[in-house]
Amino acid sequence: MIKVGEYNTLEILRESEQGLYLADADGNEVLLPNRYVPEEFKIWEPIEVFVYLDNEERPVAVTDEPFVTVNNFAVLRCNQVTDHGAFLDWGMVKELFCPFREQAFKMKAGGWYLIFCYLDEESGRLVASSKTNSFLDNKDLTVQQFDEVDLIVSHPSELGMNVIVNKLHQGLIFKDDIYKELSVGDKLKGIVKKVRHDNKLDIKLGQIGYRNIEPNAEKILHILEDSDGFLALTDKSNPDQIKDELEMSKKNFKKAIGSLYRQRLIEIKNDGIYLN
Repeated sequence: MIKVGEYNTLEILRESEQGLYLADADGNEVLLPNRYVPEEFKIWEPIEVFVYLDNEERPVAVTDEPFVTVNNFAVLRCNQVTDHGAFLDWGMVKELFCPFREQAFKMKAGGWYLIFCYLDEESGRLVASSKTNSFLDNKDLTVQQFDEVDLIVSHPSELGMNVIVNKLHQGLIFKDDIYKELSVGDKLKGIVKKVRHDNKLDIKLGQIGYRNIEPNAEKILHILEDSDGFLALTDKSNPDQIKDELEMSKKNFKKAIGSLYRQRLIEIKNDGIYLN
């Protein structure tokens, strides 16, 4: 099946005056216009192309690389606004359409907007929406506390910065956890700091996930979670006390809390360790 809005690896079927006809394994065909035909090619050899609908609403293959593909997010520039909606530059000859009903705020020519690209079932066309939250769901989470996640900065709020988590969920980075300038559309790594009872996600910037933490540090995090975020031990605690409470040596304990501290997952105070 030839998929609209995605890259497809197809076979060159035959040459015509209009260009090359390409086909998938099921025999479905699509035209690669002359302007995209490579200088050298062979019939039946594979070629990777992007497929979308041309100005006459026909599937067409191109070798251009779009700024966004179907079911993905991107920040795009609005080229023009008409009576029908906004038209965005996404690197293709035909602009990407964003109807008024899909605009979180009325778009203006020259503005840049975070959008989600999806395939409209009624028209079969690729469409943009700046109502990005409509394509996110926190009901069934695919992440848990301390997981490393991919983030896209969405929009600011009074509490901090909203982010898109793994292209699936909504998350929030609180102001106190923002230590560098963030712009809408920025892509970065983060850690799930907390999963709230209503499945809201607190996110912390960073690249080291819970599963990548060495075992002793992981154990201390578990204990902190079960102890309301506090453990009455420090690097000056008696080795026997550490052994009794954690079943690890003082050397391993100091190494573990040092790792957690560098990752900003804990605070070490005079009376003990606090979970951030």
